[in-house]
Amino acid sequence: MISLRRYASLCALLSVLVIPLAGQGPGKSTSEKKPPTNGKASAVSVKAGQSVYNTYCAICHLAASTEKKVGPGLKGLGKREKFSGGEKITDDSLRAWIEKGGKDMPPFKETLTPEQIRDVIAYVKTL
Repeated sequence: MISLRRYASLCALLSVLVIPLAGQGPGKSTSEKKPPTNGKASAVSVKAGQSVYNTYCAICHLAASTEKKVGPGLKGLGKREKFSGGEKITDDSLRAWIEKGGKDMPPFKETLTPEQIRDVIAYVKTL
């Protein structure tokens, strides 16, 4: 029987291998964009983040619920003050969690570009 961690890692690996067949590799951003200067994510960044989320995150996380799938549901993440472990939720802490992984979550630093990570953070904050 395959462990949840191994399953999540396998899914991430498969998505890296399959996406180039669809003509859009994992390192490609859906558009060239600069970070917003007013501290708010642009609609383009949120939309790009939704695409990244659907490809890499939705396999383990529910967007429309706080219920656990493999990992916790992310609905309302942008309104929460802290992770379940007590750490404050900020763009930097979300970035670190995505890049390094955690408990049962594989790291995505080598899978996603910095722009894709920024975009997925923008998206999950809207849930």
